[in-house]
Amino acid sequence: MSSKNPFHPPTGKPKANPVPPASQPGEAPEPTPAPSPVEPASRREIETVPASMWTIAGYLVLLTLLGLVGYSLLEQKRANDGMMHRLAERDQELGAARRHTFQTETALTTAQQTIAELQAEADELKRAKEAATSAQQDLESQMRDALASRDITISELQGKLTLSILDRILFDSGQAVIKPEGQEVLRKLAAVLDQFPNRQIHVTGHTDNVPIHTTQFPSNWELSAARALAALRFLVEEAGVHPTRLAAVAHGEFQPVADNASPEGRAKNRRIAIVVLPEVFKSPEAATAPSPEEESPAPPPASDTESDPAAPSPDS
Repeated sequence: MSSKNPFHPPTGKPKANPVPPASQPGEAPEPTPAPSPVEPASRREIETVPASMWTIAGYLVLLTLLGLVGYSLLEQKRANDGMMHRLAERDQELGAARRHTFQTETALTTAQQTIAELQAEADELKRAKEAATSAQQDLESQMRDALASRDITISELQGKLTLSILDRILFDSGQAVIKPEGQEVLRKLAAVLDQFPNRQIHVTGHTDNVPIHTTQFPSNWELSAARALAALRFLVEEAGVHPTRLAAVAHGEFQPVADNASPEGRAKNRRIAIVVLPEVFKSPEAATAPSPEEESPAPPPASDTESDPAAPSPDS
């Protein structure tokens, strides 16, 4: 059984329309069918197209359809490739975002640990300052109780506690030898200072503006320095204060506390001032770290005879 080609036109001559029989008299004529929309000439042209042309036309239509399908598939592939490329970029961006998030979380954790450490140090310093303030108040109270006298004044300024002792308690006029009454005052002071071993102490000497010209003291500078050193040596050698806590300073007549125009004012200016410095606060790391002097101690100083060979010996 042969298959029919859908593109082949029907073969054979078309059947002629039968001539309608003549109508009998008295009968109504039958209606004539409407002519075909295709003109007879056009139909004849279609009928005369060779079968091979129809085959070629069919192949062309098929190829056109395949081309359209292929183009559609190519466009779909391009769209898929673009989507895969964008997905790959999104994956890279997501990976970078995750790494950045991890780094941020790590930095945040480190910052939180640092904040916690700093807060602990701040709390420790706060407690130390509160303890120092309490100790300062205790020191001042004990000094006032032990050294209450009209010739001794105690004042506090910016953490410094100053004990001013008039010279008439400690020294005779124009002298730098401590009297027994002054020794008793310094012993009481040392007993109080012994309870506060972390406080540094400055011993300062002051005079009035009356000039002094003696063999021992050519000026008030020498007199104030000798008196400060005499008080310092007594605190170390007789009262047991550690020497690393002490320093001597001489101001002469140049830091008066009263007017030198009157005898009363000059008496107030002739004094020894014991200045107790505030305690120095250090962070825990600084407190435990060795000082530069501890790490590399300085060599002992050379003697005068070593530095200057021409210098005479002490026995000469």
